[in-house]
Amino acid sequence: MPCQPSSSGRKHAPTSKCRAAQSFTEATPFGPSGKNFIRSHLLNMEPYTPILPFEILSKQMGMDPHDIVKLDANENPYGPPPEVREALGNMQFPNIYPDPETRRLRATLSQLNDIPMENLLVGCGADELIDLLMRCVLDPGDSIIDCPPTFTMYKFDAAVNNAKVITVLRNEDFSINVQGITAAVQQHSPKIVFLTSPNNPDGSLIQEAELKAILQLPVLVVLDEAYIEFANEPSRIKWVQDHDNLVVLRTFSKSAGLAGIRVGFGGFPLGMIDFLWRAKQPYNVSAASEIAACAALSNMTYLLDVREKLVNERQRMMTDLSSISFLQPFPSCANFILCNVTNGYDAKAVKVGLAKQGIMVRHYAQRHLAGFIRISVGKPEQTDKLLSALRQL
Repeated sequence: MPCQPSSSGRKHAPTSKCRAAQSFTEATPFGPSGKNFIRSHLLNMEPYTPILPFEILSKQMGMDPHDIVKLDANENPYGPPPEVREALGNMQFPNIYPDPETRRLRATLSQLNDIPMENLLVGCGADELIDLLMRCVLDPGDSIIDCPPTFTMYKFDAAVNNAKVITVLRNEDFSINVQGITAAVQQHSPKIVFLTSPNNPDGSLIQEAELKAILQLPVLVVLDEAYIEFANEPSRIKWVQDHDNLVVLRTFSKSAGLAGIRVGFGGFPLGMIDFLWRAKQPYNVSAASEIAACAALSNMTYLLDVREKLVNERQRMMTDLSSISFLQPFPSCANFILCNVTNGYDAKAVKVGLAKQGIMVRHYAQRHLAGFIRISVGKPEQTDKLLSALRQL
């Protein structure tokens, strides 16, 4: 029935159906705007700001990609083991859909991490698993706890899934505020708390006592261990066998050098993982991705050697960055170092000044990190160029 006044002549407030019809018919002279089909909570959502890829950077800077010192995205400068390129070059049956259960890769991960295959799920990067968890756990209007400064994907995915974000700031030394998290759980009853160890962007670790205290709370704890290979402590992925409210996420993007391939995995409690299997996309991990990940894991000697090189270079960077008068580096257990920019220098200006010399570092527009830059650990020759450029600023 068309929207019109009542027979009495009185005007009634338009119904939701009428308002929808008006918004479509009044959108454009040619018909409805595509914007009208979008869920309302997404209309004013801030987009995620990714790092620019080599091809775009090289065009903007007028430089060959190989001449750019890229220390802004925590990528592995050594790349994956040579077996990866060989395996991808010999890939068979690219015309056939991949194994939806990534059985070969999960079997290898099970053996390496001493955890049953049944507890493991592989995704298109750990980012996919973060989103999958939110889609499976959160109803619209539910909340998560975010502990910034930290990985911004948790806040981003919460916005996509129409969830509220309860912010519990980290302490000044970037350690987590256990008391604040406890109080937030008691007051807001969130569904999930996201923790990162080592934390991005500062590289600090969560202590065992802190994690155990949070696991006592009535909330799902998601522990993101994207950088755990660079720390001097083991992953806690096996803990999911003993804690029904713990999920541990890992990635091949950092230590394995496969950021461009997109492979992540997670350890999940058995009581949860069956429902994630039901909800995930059937072919979420490509055949090429599984082949690359398995090939990378076939050469642990290479991976451990690269890990040692990056940890040693991280220590060298800590020492040398401390000698720069306007930088205060923070100790890190990851493959990057966060630096407070001091002595009257502007952090964004430092980033821009380095970029002009072909050196890319990360600066954040976030209020809590406006005075910081984050520098990924590179090869020794890249550190040399970085230090030389910093001394010229």
